[in-house]
Order: sequence, then structure tokens, then C-alpha cells
Amino acid sequence: MINKSESTKVIRWGILGCGNVTEVKSGPAYQKTEGFTIEAVMRRDADKAADYAKRHGIDKFYTNGDDLINDPEIDAIYIATPPDTHKYYGLKVAQAGKICCIEKPLAPNYQDSLSIYKAFEEKNIPLFVAYYRRTLPRFEQIKTWLDTDSIGAIRHIRWHLSKPTTTQDLSGEYNWRTDSEIATGGYFDDLASHGLDLFIHLLGNIKEVSGISLNQQGLYSAKDAATACWVHESGITGTGSWNFGCYEREDKVEIFGSKGKITFSVFENEPLVLSNEQGKTEVFIEHPENIQLYHAKQIKEHLLGNSKHPSTGLTGAHTSWVMDKIIGNL
Repeated sequence: MINKSESTKVIRWGILGCGNVTEVKSGPAYQKTEGFTIEAVMRRDADKAADYAKRHGIDKFYTNGDDLINDPEIDAIYIATPPDTHKYYGLKVAQAGKICCIEKPLAPNYQDSLSIYKAFEEKNIPLFVAYYRRTLPRFEQIKTWLDTDSIGAIRHIRWHLSKPTTTQDLSGEYNWRTDSEIATGGYFDDLASHGLDLFIHLLGNIKEVSGISLNQQGLYSAKDAATACWVHESGITGTGSWNFGCYEREDKVEIFGSKGKITFSVFENEPLVLSNEQGKTEVFIEHPENIQLYHAKQIKEHLLGNSKHPSTGLTGAHTSWVMDKIIGNL
């Protein structure tokens, strides 16, 4: 945490793995946060690293992760590499004693997530996880409805997410997102983690969860279908189904209460719908251009001691536990 006397200090970030997710979603969000700068990036391909740095107005680039992590002019590291390297780099950042944010999921499994969390906790170093939906105004509106009893006592949450098989899947072209060595659950790990983490934020930790997962299509090594049921510590029940070989895309969440219902989408920019005794209310809240903007701004507020960030190493590890229980790794 930043000392109050250092509240005007600029936090100098380095990005490990400046790939697609950092182009619009996250990189510019850090640059637009007052008190943050991006001083350096790392990518193994020197030409791509140089190109990224030039396009985003960043002075330095590296092709070796250790060089970035140990740069004395870097205060904090954002790890945006594929999940199978999160533990490798995360432990190095903890050893270097630097603030860290890691892309979601925290790691491909719960045990690795726990190892990362403990490494930062033992050194009392802030660790954040890029479950940025916890900070988006769209989902804060849902939390407000829940907290103000707009649907009465909350009983149950249900989510169905499906999408058609992609051309890349059918072609057999390599995709790390469907490689079981990197992500056992495939698209489930990549996409369902966002929603489950959001539900935990809205409704509290999950105490029991079980699931069924399998590979229905045989197109890649990871799982492509899953179903689950769970119960939150509050007693709210939940069910989910995820399938990545369906005819059409569907993304529908329903939260059922004793006096109403909230319907929304985790990924689509659709209206939030509140149905209760007063009738139906639709609210449309657009995402920011750089979707991790509020996430980055709240990291700064956390470091200043003004508020607690909702997505930390502890919450990220809990989401990993839920994912592993559903996919059958625990």
C-alpha cells in the first residue's frame, strides 16, 4: 500500500505479455488512470514487443520476463500471459516484492492459484486479479438492486451460456484456450470464470459445488460442456450450464427473489431487466471503451488506502476452487 505521504507518487507499471487483451481492454485503462504509467512491456517476439511499445507510447520493451520484473524503474507488474505461466511469473514478481495484477483466471487450477496467493500474502504485497466485471457500473447496478431488496429475499441464480463451434475449432488449428494442458475446461475456464466470479461478488462465497464436465465434440483436448449446481454461504442456490458446440449463442442469467427477478447477460451489452410488483424496469449501462478502466482506477484507490479492491488474490483463488470443483480437478 502507498504511504499517505507518497500519495502523489506515480506507480510505474510493466506489462508481461502484451498480447490481444492488452491492446484495448486493459493497457490503455492503466494509461488513463491518474497516477499510473506503463514504463515497459515484455513479449518474446522482439518485433511485436517493439511495435506494441511504439504504438502505445511506451519507452521500453523486453523479450525476457526476468528483465522486466527486475527493472528497478518498475513498481508493479501486470501479468497478461496465458494462464499456464501465471504461477511461474507470479512467484517471481512476489519474490521481487512488487505489486501485481494477474489476468483471469488466477491460474489453471486451484492449487496453483493458492500458491500464488500465499506468496504475496506472506510478503504483504498487494495482489489483484483481472476479474474486472466486479467493478463495472453495469453490474454495480445489479448489486444495488439486490442490496435494496428490489426482488425481496434472494432465492436462486441460474445461468446458461452457449455458443456455436468456431471455424478455428473445426479447422484443428492450435488454440491455447482449448489446450487441456493450459485450460482443462477450455472455453469454460476462459468465459465461465467471469460469470462465476461475478456471482460470488454479488451473492457471497460458495460453500458447496458439484459439476459434470465432458468433451462432446472431440475437436480439441479440453472439455467443451459442463453443468453445475452450488450453494452460497448465505443459502442462495445456483445452477449453471455451459456448452460450446450449440446452434446459437445464448448468455442469460436470472436471479430469482421472493418478490421479483433480475435478468441480465454476463457478456452481451443488453439491458438489465428488473421485474417485480412495480412492473418491469429496463436499464442500459454501456461499458467503457477500455473495459478494465474501473478495475485499474480501483487498484489505485486500494493502493492509496481509500477503498478495498473487490478482486484480489484471495477472491481469485476462491473462484479457482469453484471452477476446479465443477470441472473435476478436485
